[in-house]
Amino acid sequence: MLLAKRKLRIETERMTLRPPTHSDFRPWAALRSASQDHLTPWEPGWAQDHLTRKAFTNRVYWAQRSVTSGTALPLFLFRRTDGELMGAITLDNIRRGPAQAGTLGYWTGAPYARQGYMKEAILSVVHYAFTRLDLSRVEAACLPENVASRGLLESCGFKYEGVAQSYLQIDGRWRTHVLYAALRMDRRGRTDAG
Repeated sequence: MLLAKRKLRIETERMTLRPPTHSDFRPWAALRSASQDHLTPWEPGWAQDHLTRKAFTNRVYWAQRSVTSGTALPLFLFRRTDGELMGAITLDNIRRGPAQAGTLGYWTGAPYARQGYMKEAILSVVHYAFTRLDLSRVEAACLPENVASRGLLESCGFKYEGVAQSYLQIDGRWRTHVLYAALRMDRRGRTDAG
């Protein structure tokens, strides 16, 4: 795939988005550790070795394979002014053929939450998905009570599409999620459902 032939980087107004590298381990582990209480209510349960170098190395190899094969776009968010790692965004489960779709997931470290960084990242990744990857649909899901994430998706032009029962295991149990999607040629208008 074309992505493998050049360095993948997405530049936004305040950030550089790029795949993780082995040298990102310490900042990643520090940010995840410091943000654990902020993140774990909304994420799948962390494995016992979640913050280890070995687990991170596996994550880097997965990212490299995914970008090369075109199945995912895993990116870390770095603030351009000081190079600080602030979070991550992944366009995963990229499906070709008649679907031309992918699924968006993201997290922000606690010190960087609610400062507009993730909105900037989502808008840039969705634009990249539509213009560079030729996707037609980007999907996202979140817990119904995650008001911040729902508002973020809606502010980025995602529309509510429904509910998925027992969609993901979050914090150790199966949880229902609300589903959102952004379409390349979206003519649906605003929806207040959900």
